[in-house]
Parts: sequence; structure tokens; C-alpha cells
Amino acid sequence: MPRQPAKPSLPFPTSESVDAAKTATSSAPAVKKPATKPAAQSARKAPPKPAAKVPTKASAATPVVAPTAHSVYPFEIQNKTLRKLWQQWQPGEPRDSRIAAELPPAPVNLQKFDPAAKPFSANKGKQHDKDTAAQLATELDSLQNIFYADRSFKLLVILQGMDAAGKDGTLRGVFGQMTPLGVRTVGWKAPTEVEKAHDYLWRIHQQMPGAGEVVVFNRSQYEDVLVPVVNGFITPEQQVQRYAQINDFERMLSETGTIVLKFMLHISKDEQRQRLQERLDDPCKHWKFDENDLKVRAQWDDYQQAYEQLLAATHTPWAPWTIVPADSKTHRNLMIATMLREVLGNLDLKYPPGAPAMDKIKVK
Repeated sequence: MPRQPAKPSLPFPTSESVDAAKTATSSAPAVKKPATKPAAQSARKAPPKPAAKVPTKASAATPVVAPTAHSVYPFEIQNKTLRKLWQQWQPGEPRDSRIAAELPPAPVNLQKFDPAAKPFSANKGKQHDKDTAAQLATELDSLQNIFYADRSFKLLVILQGMDAAGKDGTLRGVFGQMTPLGVRTVGWKAPTEVEKAHDYLWRIHQQMPGAGEVVVFNRSQYEDVLVPVVNGFITPEQQVQRYAQINDFERMLSETGTIVLKFMLHISKDEQRQRLQERLDDPCKHWKFDENDLKVRAQWDDYQQAYEQLLAATHTPWAPWTIVPADSKTHRNLMIATMLREVLGNLDLKYPPGAPAMDKIKVK
């Protein structure tokens, strides 16, 4: 009989953890407990409203960590140097959309993030970085094997970026050594007629990972706040509404045991030009080229602006963004593999306990 997946312990931010974080960061004195009321009256008392509904400047800037006995916050990197480095490539402090101010956050300035940078490189040459990335891919294979056997969590990795940003290359370089059993890739295209007949998250929800499964998205639900925004298919009010819907959707996933890790592959306009030209110059790569790529390239500035807006609006404690400088393919893989290893390493993964009865079984 197959082993039943373990019940998730809700290790990610919930309304209760928001309350706890607000209490921990509050400078106000402790509130005295009210006088004890009769049991019958207490039973009829409605549950208190979550403190998360009372926005405060301090709580909005404080990362939310679930304070449970089995507390697991996968994005709290233990290595201080690495944690500081990662924070430099995030779009600011994660923003809890439930307790933040109603005004949308200021857009991220992508010009401050150099797409040619190599912050995770050891500065020992390209081959050293390539060897390190390959070693990390092997480590990820081992971690994924335990992740699949443990079945306490699910992992959704989102790769988002402009055309030719390196999404396919990341799949090969970072996830290529993982066992196909338990790993699945979804490449998103324009919605079909059937998909258009439903809400825009309908097709996304159907591809969520199951217990112990790793799912990697090549593009994602964020196409629905990029293409429609750039082309004026939705209003600014609908754009903000979609940000809120996506945040709520990802929070629901995280509160039910799914780790949502989002990478924006950040390349320069000139690097994109070179990569698109390579596809045109090599007949073996013609299949990767689409004439629409040139139309989208002509809208480069508009797409950069749309990315700046969505990165600010959807960078949350339960589904943070990482901006990956991706002009260097080797460094791109190195950085993403490093972050994946750290996140999976935080989960305290274990193989299922052995069955004592099996010790007595002898295969003849």
C-alpha cells in the first residue's frame, strides 16, 4: 500500500503568524487578559479578528515567520553572508499585501540591477563557476530524491523573463540532473479557447505540484500582468486587482505546504539582441525563433516598466522574488542552483522511517 503523504504543518505565513509577528515587533505593553467569563458566554463569543487587518508601518516591513514548534521558513538563509547577498538581489523587503497600506508600492528600478553582474561568482574564472554549478546540480538531485520520499512539501519554481532570457537553459543546467520521477516542467503559451472561457488562474491551478513533487514553470501566471498591461487589454484598476488575486493565490499555496520560489531572469537589451540573432544565424535554432519576438522586443521599455510594477506588488514573505542577473548563462545557473539548495536545505527533509517487519523478510 503506498505511503500516504504527511499532512503539511502549515510552515509558512498564516494569519496567526502575522499576529505573532506584529506582537513580537510591537513596542506597546502587553495587553492584560480580560476577566474570565462564564463558559456558556465564552462559547458564544466570536473569534477575534486577525491583527493583520490593522496595518502598521513596522509590521508591513517585518518578514513573517510562522512561530510553530515545527517552524519552517524556507527563505531564511542560514549563512549570513549569503543571506545578505540574496537580499541585495531582491526587490526590497517582502511586503505582506494583507497588512500593507492600500496604496500600491513604488515600482522597482531595474536599472539598479546590473544584468551583467556576477554576485554569486567566486571570481576564479568561468570554468570554476561552471564546475560549481554542476556540483550544485548533483546536490539538488540528492535533495530532490529526499524531497520526493519525504512528501511533506511541494515545490513550485517560477522562471520569468524576457524572450531569450535563458529559461530553457536554466531548466537544463539546474534541473537537468534531477530524477524525472517527481519533477515536472510546464511551458506556458497563449491561452487556448477553453482556457479563455475560465478565469486566468484556472489553468495555472491545474498544474500545481502534488506532495513531494517539483514543478518548474517556464513563464507563469505573471504573463497575465505583463502582456495585457503592455498592450492595454486591461485597465490599471484590473491590473492592481490581479496583483492582489495572485498574492492571495500564492498565499493559499504556501499555507497548504507549497514552497513558491520566483526568479526573474534579468538580461540586457543588447544581450537579448545577440541571442535572438544567434537563433537567426543558426538553422538548427530557427525553430526557437518567432516573428512575434521582434514585436515584443520593440516594446522593451514597456515590458521593463510592467516588470518593475509586478516585482514590487507581488514580492511577498510567502512567495519572494529573486532578480537574477542573466547575461552570463553560467552565473545564472550558479545563482539559481545556490538559492534552491539553501531553500531545500532549510526543510529538514527525511526519508520515511523503516518498517520493522521488513527486517524479517528474506528474498529467496
